[in-house]
Amino acid sequence: MMKEFKAFVMRGNVVDMAVGIVIGAAFGKIIASLVKDVIMPPIGVLLGGVDFSKLQIVVKEATEKTEAVVIRYGVFINTIIEFIIIAFAIFLVVKGINSMRKKEEEKPAAPPAPSKEEVLLGEIRDLLKSK
Repeated sequence: MMKEFKAFVMRGNVVDMAVGIVIGAAFGKIIASLVKDVIMPPIGVLLGGVDFSKLQIVVKEATEKTEAVVIRYGVFINTIIEFIIIAFAIFLVVKGINSMRKKEEEKPAAPPAPSKEEVLLGEIRDLLKSK
């Protein structure tokens, strides 16, 4: 069982997938920071100084014993913007890969090797020319 597991883990697809997940997680953090720290502040200023991360609806006020129950729709808006940016970035990567694949497919293939009959006919032709 350990031998099969090792063979499974060492396959190229599994390793590639693991690398993709790690890079994807790091990319997600970068995009989250981009949205939170770069994109949303200017949008908030344009909308009159609104801080989206603080937009919320209070469902139940806080008491001495319990915290307030709130719906943080501003954080949800930030998350939607993060998703759109990530989806667009992935779209651009996939579009680039597809473009590269298309260029590779468009390259003309080498002409097929002549058949045995064609080679034989060529030799006959050359012999006749030499006589």
